[in-house]
Amino acid sequence: MKRADDFAGRRAHLAGMSDEQLKEYFWQLADRLTAPLLELGREYTSPAVERSVLLRMGFSSLEVRPIVETAMEKNLIAHGAGHIVYRIAQDTGMSIREAGLALARGELWDRAQQLFEEVQA
Repeated sequence: MKRADDFAGRRAHLAGMSDEQLKEYFWQLADRLTAPLLELGREYTSPAVERSVLLRMGFSSLEVRPIVETAMEKNLIAHGAGHIVYRIAQDTGMSIREAGLALARGELWDRAQQLFEEVQA
């Protein structure tokens, strides 16, 4: 079985493009391809994803669990657990580690809710 060679026909619309135009066209196609994936990532998350983010930020699995659970209880999970820790750290002047540990102890959640209400307002 011989494969029909249709390369010349499929590339006809690219034949007159310069290298710069080809590069631009490539990135347009890449953007179109990844846009739905990025949108899903922005719109949806899960406790597993949020735990994974916090683990990569250097927290242990024992420290991560209460942060994610409380973020879910307080309806803040859509903002991202790592983002919550980061914003608390920025707001309080703590390190990211200190802010995360405070949240794991159940502290600063009222401030976290205020920070994200300000964003929505």
